[in-house]
Amino acid sequence: MKGLDICFEYYKSFGEDMLKKEFPELYPRVACGLVGEGSECFGFDDEISKDHDFCAGFCIFLTDDDYENYSFKLMRAYQKLPKEFMGVCLKQKSLARERRGVIGISDFYGKIPKSNADWLCIPDYYLAELTNGKVFYDGAGEFSKIRRYLLDSCPEDVWYAKLASSLFYMAQYGQYNYKRCALHNEKTASAHALFEFARHTVSAVFAINKKYQPFYKWAYKSLKSLPVLSELYLDLQTLLQTPYDTELNSVLIEDICKKVIKELPETNIKGDYLEPYAYAVRDKIKDASLRNAPVML
Repeated sequence: MKGLDICFEYYKSFGEDMLKKEFPELYPRVACGLVGEGSECFGFDDEISKDHDFCAGFCIFLTDDDYENYSFKLMRAYQKLPKEFMGVCLKQKSLARERRGVIGISDFYGKIPKSNADWLCIPDYYLAELTNGKVFYDGAGEFSKIRRYLLDSCPEDVWYAKLASSLFYMAQYGQYNYKRCALHNEKTASAHALFEFARHTVSAVFAINKKYQPFYKWAYKSLKSLPVLSELYLDLQTLLQTPYDTELNSVLIEDICKKVIKELPETNIKGDYLEPYAYAVRDKIKDASLRNAPVML
């Protein structure tokens, strides 16, 4: 059973009853779930994941006022819940911030983005962590309201900016510099260019799908579940396995770029080199200050 399912069963078995009985006046206002850091929040956990920070538990999200008035008592009650459930117990804890227990809604979400600049200042992996997992219960709906906003409200201009930047770097690292570095016999530089091409390809695919890209450990795996261009997972896997097979990889790079071009917003650009497409996508941005900014983020 996946960690997210175990944590839901733990909440239903112990958490819900504790909240209703010990905090009846608070229960209608809390939100409970498992959201944030950790492979289990993305549904990517396996046996290896259980060696650290893996335990049955859940998050209790409170408004600022409720956090001030209830956090200490609620955390003490939470800490009294069983330490082992369905054969799962914490084996080792890292130095990461607390991933379970009582958390303030404003502390969890931080500054809510409003402007294009706000959205672009927040890394995709952080937005992915804020909106992954599952909400088990949300009495007042405040936590879920912010969650829906982050999932649904990223401006189109921001997606265009992210996509344009990724296309530019794909062209520079993959179509231009990868083979040139190899011809200069700079094998380390060519391998680096290949990795950067793959990295920015993943970013472009997430931008095309208008989805937040998780932390690099889960980005490639997450790509496999995207509606558009998920098949590039296998191409990128092949590409990175043989960094010094320059001729084969150069052909594969061009094939990947052609597949990406087919899924881009409509432009008047012709040909297979991605840099002109980057500027064409950038030109679709309505916000003049963002449209006139450098294409590279």
